[in-house]
Amino acid sequence: MPEIGLIPPFSARIIERLSVGRTSRRERVIHSLDGLEDAVHPDVLAAAGRRLWQNLLHDVPDVSGSVDFLLGLDAGGILPTVSLSWAAALPYKIAWKLHLPLDGAVRFTEPHAVRTDVFAYGIAPGQRIVLVDDEVTTGRTLADLTRRLREAGARPLAAACLVEDATQGGRELLASLDIPLVTLTSLERER
Repeated sequence: MPEIGLIPPFSARIIERLSVGRTSRRERVIHSLDGLEDAVHPDVLAAAGRRLWQNLLHDVPDVSGSVDFLLGLDAGGILPTVSLSWAAALPYKIAWKLHLPLDGAVRFTEPHAVRTDVFAYGIAPGQRIVLVDDEVTTGRTLADLTRRLREAGARPLAAACLVEDATQGGRELLASLDIPLVTLTSLERER
């Protein structure tokens, strides 16, 4: 196994997506944990989880000791969810684009995706949940998930994402629902 010295800083950027349909986003946020450009060493993934947990504790101190589990979104949210779970010693669940006959199903939408329906399972009243994804742009997916979890009696406490595209209004939408957004980095660009 190659040696790793200094952990490189987390990085992200926005690129154009090729061969996309009319309803799909024309841009994609790529980042240093997605493995698209470079292989990711486990220490780098672990460091990102620790930093995201530290940011969450700093920005939303009420989460300390009050989270039942993390709820990550497939597919991009799986790595940040697992790394945050390790760092915080918290259990996690993943919401999948699979409609299954399981208890506690909560259905929500990812409006910019080809397959828009997403399902979280085992959701019960009173559960305190931190939502996790790799990126937030418009915030519409996390906002819909927040509303649906509340309808089921659960208590979403915050959203933790690796990257925020600050030009799309996601932070503001989540704030209107009293969901603090915690990230590793924020991208801004000229329109």
